Amino acid sequence: MQRVLWITGAGSGMGQAVARSASHAGWTVVLSGRRPEALRDTASSLPGPVLELPLDVRDGDAVRAARARVVAEFGRIDALVLAAGRNTPRRQWDDQDVEEFHDVVAVNLGAVVTVLDAALPDLRERSGVAVVISSYAGWAFHPNAGIAYSASKSALSSVVRTLNSGEAAHGVRATHLCPGDVDTDFLDQRPQVPDATARGRMLTADDVARTVQFVLDSPAHVRIDELVVSPVTPASRR
Repeated sequence: MQRVLWITGAGSGMGQAVARSASHAGWTVVLSGRRPEALRDTASSLPGPVLELPLDVRDGDAVRAARARVVAEFGRIDALVLAAGRNTPRRQWDDQDVEEFHDVVAVNLGAVVTVLDAALPDLRERSGVAVVISSYAGWAFHPNAGIAYSASKSALSSVVRTLNSGEAAHGVRATHLCPGDVDTDFLDQRPQVPDATARGRMLTADDVARTVQFVLDSPAHVRIDELVVSPVTPASRR
């Protein structure tokens, strides 16, 4: 039976690119995201089995119900790629909105823990792998990334470390993946949206997907704790 990969944030950007890569590599792909129409667009480009599962990852009950649906449909979850993320243009101390701060943290950190916790029994059973797509700002401080984004992405390093430490006996492996600037629609959340010249110097979503595929294809005795992938000529992170 084909291995099953559950992707959050699968409607666009890096999550969508990972779905294409994994499907072409023979995985059964489960697509989650808040926009059903975006999931349909992703699914239409995939050659292999796919399940569209609209989901707000901030809703714990919905996450647990989604996990149950995946297991009922396919009988297993072998891997997770957690690509859902959020930022806000108002990201500094002099202009931030505290409610937005809490929502960014809820998506970038709280939801990651919620999905990992829900799927952990399945990962234990399959000696599964989880790829947590973080950010360069989760690896090295960058002031322009913002308070909430930097704090939430940095915390993912500890989430992955504790998961690897606590679940190694079950063969569970997790990777903290920290890409630099990536040319996706996520850039629209910046105070100053990069122009075409700046975007041309960035990574592409497919670059990140190839990196994720490397982790997914690694043998079960190999754990890749952290990966940092950067463009050769970094653009401004404003």
